[in-house]
Amino acid sequence: MTDNSPDPAALPEFPPTLREVMLRGRWLGTLALCLVVAGVFAWLGQWQLARAIDTDPPAPGATEKVLPLTEVVQPGEYLAESRGGQRVRTTGTWVPQDFIVVESRFNDDVEGYWVTGQLRVAERTSIAVALGWAPTREDADAAASALAEAGAVEAEIVGRVIDDEGVSVPPRDDPWKLSRMSPAALLSRWHDIEQLDVYRAYLASAEAPPGLVDIVSPPPEEKSPVNWLNVFYAAEWAVFAGFAFYLWYRLAKDQWEREVEDFEDARA
Repeated sequence: MTDNSPDPAALPEFPPTLREVMLRGRWLGTLALCLVVAGVFAWLGQWQLARAIDTDPPAPGATEKVLPLTEVVQPGEYLAESRGGQRVRTTGTWVPQDFIVVESRFNDDVEGYWVTGQLRVAERTSIAVALGWAPTREDADAAASALAEAGAVEAEIVGRVIDDEGVSVPPRDDPWKLSRMSPAALLSRWHDIEQLDVYRAYLASAEAPPGLVDIVSPPPEEKSPVNWLNVFYAAEWAVFAGFAFYLWYRLAKDQWEREVEDFEDARA
């Protein structure tokens, strides 16, 4: 019977050190791979950090300067976040059939109704305008009827440009009900819309026509030039980069501990 146990005299006198294990080719190659992965994570963190800091924030009160509508947004474009609530001026002609009431509108925490209209600002270009607020549906309907009877009159509107609130599904018992200020939803009920360019944003008029109350539309809050969510993401990428090195260290140490155990078992 052959004894396959190692010869104690042939065993090294001391087990390998952790440093010796880490300097082996296998683990140096693994370290190089971790460096590449950590470098990618570091680049992603730097990219997030660059996005987190606005080096050219809007000046305080910039939204209160009245600008031409076309300088702020174009038909079909999404409204830039920095432009939300900007006061603008535009001129156009009302489409008499398209004064529509929108429900669930609040003025100083009082629920009521908005009367909206289609303002034709160019040959085949329109923007939705919220003209004013009414406390009851009867008042809103009466104001809308009076505006429609006035016909296709020209108007100059000064107000805030605000992003689309999105389309909501109306209740089954009232498919014509509108509870959000959405140019997309209003467009489905407008007239003469073939080949019509429409602004995605809408205007909240600063002055209401007779029979309606001015819409309360305070200036938007001034935002911090630092986006803390992006800062958090950048910190996450830094943690991931550190974890890549820790994983390499942990794997190498596990290998070293196994070799030490094998050495002690062989010595025993």
